[in-house]
Amino acid sequence: MSPSQYISNCTADALREAAENLCAGNLVAFPTETVYGLGADACNADAVARIYSVKGRPSDHPLIVHVSSMRHIDNWAVEIPVYAISLARDFWPGPMTLVLKRSALAEDFITGGQETVGIRVPDHVVALALLENFERVGGNGIAAPSANRFGQVSPTTAAAVAEEIGEFLNSADQIIDGGACTVGVESTIIDCTGEAPRILRPGAITVEMIEAASGISGKNGIKIPQSSIQKSDSGIRVSGSLENHYAPAAKVILDIAPTAGQGFIALAEIKTPAGVIRLAAPKSDDEFAQVLYAALRRADADGLSEVVVHQPTGEGIAVAIRDRLARAANGR
Repeated sequence: MSPSQYISNCTADALREAAENLCAGNLVAFPTETVYGLGADACNADAVARIYSVKGRPSDHPLIVHVSSMRHIDNWAVEIPVYAISLARDFWPGPMTLVLKRSALAEDFITGGQETVGIRVPDHVVALALLENFERVGGNGIAAPSANRFGQVSPTTAAAVAEEIGEFLNSADQIIDGGACTVGVESTIIDCTGEAPRILRPGAITVEMIEAASGISGKNGIKIPQSSIQKSDSGIRVSGSLENHYAPAAKVILDIAPTAGQGFIALAEIKTPAGVIRLAAPKSDDEFAQVLYAALRRADADGLSEVVVHQPTGEGIAVAIRDRLARAANGR
């Protein structure tokens, strides 16, 4: 089969078929608001093992469990702090993953052998419909990392998924096409196992939003790493935390003047020098996040050897963009 033959249009029939495929132990790639995920039944060890195989992902890297609403959080976690419930009420569905103490349902093949589990409710109509269909046929949750080979650029379209992993899928696997992702970078991951929340990976849910929702100020425990690639001292392993990640084949160079023949990604207000190949010119930080991964993929499709990126400054989602770019600049 060609990669495109795995792609299904987003219809009610396709979603019911996808839910049945998941129950049968097959893989289904599906859109979320952040990036496309590669999903398997989170209670099926063999199916989850196929995620690791298709991605080429180390087995000690934990997976995030996706559920349709916060009412399912008790299935997967125990000793849930009050502030975690506040965060879930304010930001689910949404681009936020909560790391909590695991229940018996969250086995080692999901948690990477850790005593914690990551849970999220995605804010995408297709993802939610798939989850609801899956739960109706007996499923408890869908384990879904980004639908790309390990360490490479996350896909934000169904075509990018097929291009990235199509050759590794089986004939019964499926890619649900729900259009381009609206956020474009992975979810904020928040450690909720202590007295106060800690950001383990920045995303669209910012430290200021978390402070307001939880009622806990930065002085009381919320922390964004001082450096984009600084390891958290929590000791918890989470997705996308390696120093080299999110990287195209092209070399990513940050915040220098581009020269002829190089690719270039920067806000629209920054002009393109002569001979430089403009890959993206977003008008805002939100748009920057939306188009970043597609622009990096375009660099590889165009055969470029180097891409210069002028990073957005300031707070908000710019923090997440700089985090991903710092890792991309370290290569694969």
